Amino acid sequence: LHQMPLLNLSLDLSLNPLEFIQPDAFKEIKLHKLTLRSNFDSIDVMKSCIQGLAGLKVNRLVLGEFKNERKLERFDTSALRGLHNLTIEEFRLAYIDNYSSKDSIDLLNCLADISKISLVSLDLGNLKDFPKGFGWQDFELVNCRIEGFPTLELTSLKRLVFTSNKDMKSFNEVKLPSLEFLDLSRNRLSFKSCCSEADLKTTRLKHLDLSFNDVISMSSNFMGLEQLEHLDFQHSTLKQASDFPVFLSLKNLRYLDISYTNTRVVFHGIFDGLVSLQVLKMAGNSFKDNFLPNIFREMTNLTTLDLSKCNLEQVSQEAFCLLPRLRVLNMSHNNLLFLDMLPYKPLHSLQILDCSFNRIVAFKWQELQHFPSSLASLNLTQNDFACVCEYQSFLQWVKDQRQLLVEVEHLVCAIPLQMRGMPVLGFNNATCQISKTIVGGSVFSILMVSVIAVLVYKFYFHLMLLAGCKKYGRGESIYDAFVIYSSQDEDWVRNELVKNLEEGVPPFQLCLHYRDFIPGVAIAANIIQEGFHKSRKVIVVVSQHFIQSRWCIFEYEIAQTWQFLSSRAGIIFIVLHKLEKSLLRQQVELYRLLNRNTYLEWEDSVLGRHIFWRRLRKALLDGKPWSPAGTADAAESRQHDAETST
Repeated sequence: LHQMPLLNLSLDLSLNPLEFIQPDAFKEIKLHKLTLRSNFDSIDVMKSCIQGLAGLKVNRLVLGEFKNERKLERFDTSALRGLHNLTIEEFRLAYIDNYSSKDSIDLLNCLADISKISLVSLDLGNLKDFPKGFGWQDFELVNCRIEGFPTLELTSLKRLVFTSNKDMKSFNEVKLPSLEFLDLSRNRLSFKSCCSEADLKTTRLKHLDLSFNDVISMSSNFMGLEQLEHLDFQHSTLKQASDFPVFLSLKNLRYLDISYTNTRVVFHGIFDGLVSLQVLKMAGNSFKDNFLPNIFREMTNLTTLDLSKCNLEQVSQEAFCLLPRLRVLNMSHNNLLFLDMLPYKPLHSLQILDCSFNRIVAFKWQELQHFPSSLASLNLTQNDFACVCEYQSFLQWVKDQRQLLVEVEHLVCAIPLQMRGMPVLGFNNATCQISKTIVGGSVFSILMVSVIAVLVYKFYFHLMLLAGCKKYGRGESIYDAFVIYSSQDEDWVRNELVKNLEEGVPPFQLCLHYRDFIPGVAIAANIIQEGFHKSRKVIVVVSQHFIQSRWCIFEYEIAQTWQFLSSRAGIIFIVLHKLEKSLLRQQVELYRLLNRNTYLEWEDSVLGRHIFWRRLRKALLDGKPWSPAGTADAAESRQHDAETST
């Protein structure tokens, strides 16, 4: 090392087991950086080796261990006393633990003469008695465990990085009159008052990072911090940020990030005063009525604007009218249905526009005329494009602008359904060249055919009923009742209705679709031929499921026609549950019938059941051929079966 021209040479001896360094081995040697991590088996060896570095001039010295390579069982700050014999500009200590709070203060005292200090992943404990008056200019405290935020009074400190530390809850006032750079990110700190000269005791601050913290109350408008150029609040919760012009005094601010801060923009003057701002990031926030107003009134120097993930549905025509220097605009991950280009017309410097992950269906032809001529990149991926003739001009424009559009081959159709997932570039414009006369004639023909088909369909079932009444009118019915019910109520029909009527005295024969319909025959034909024509009566089981079922309503309407055509027909209504009138009114005829006619209500109680079955059997016996012998035989048979079972 003595024989080499040591210009900015860095020496890394980490993970080599060192037991001894010969005294004066590094005397008068100049290094840019020396790294000694996980080298020493004991504190005595570490102390001896650091003393062996006497006479070394190094710009940056790194000591400590690695996270997964720990060798020292304990640490004593006396091992660092040999640092006084070295000339050090910057010192870094990493992953050292197993020492007391007193040792932490001793450690800081050992580093009093070094201008730049960096402490990483240390357990420092309580630092309430933080040393004062040190000549430090740069102090970093990263990923350390500290009991409470220390009270700092360092008059020479210009740069403070205090990030990713643990066991701290709230920020304490500090006195750092020379401070220009402050990074307090990722500490989960809460700030009762932010931000002014009174909080930091400095007027020279240019960089302030409070991102990834807890709640920050914006109770002042940065009075005394007018020199700020960089301000970052991202992923912290800001309170009162939209109540007044909080940034009014920051005339020199160039970078502002309030992304994901739970800010709801209501006050249109939220950004007043930011006349020098160049970059504004406010993704993940929200606006009143999901509408973007003109809140960028004084930002004539703005070049980058991020409005992604703000749930925006509409953009004011004047939203960007005072942003002549804007080059990058991110509108992705919102809920825009149409991309109205009129608001973007004043953006004469716009080069990149990202509108991906919206719900954009298309552009209108007149909107394409307002496209900024300076635009070099437009991202429209992951939208809901309508590949229909109505937007033929837009679809052709997509094909013509392949150089402008980002990943144009990934633009896919969302509607109509038969084209979902197909590339927009694959849309065939020739399909839209059919003459209006042919289209009109086709539409008229389809309409007429549809009307005729509906009429035929309606009269088809009435004719089937009429023919059936003539065929079966004089014959004896096979079933006592045809049961109309929703499949959702089938358990009640099987376990209550069928069991009590078909196994009771006298027994009744019910027609049930799952048991008595003929396989291979259309459902509608089965309903008419097997259900209505062969049954004396119809039982309608009314419930919420019944009202919401199209098949049930169809069967009920046919039952009404059947009752009209058949003189002996009768409809018995059973209401399973109390029905909401608003739901029942959806079926007007049914609502009127229930109001005009007596119906049965199911009550799940001993007395209620007794009355229900007595009334239902009485209704079914009306018009039923009576056979006392058959009834007695059936009763005897059921009694014999019961005794045999017992």
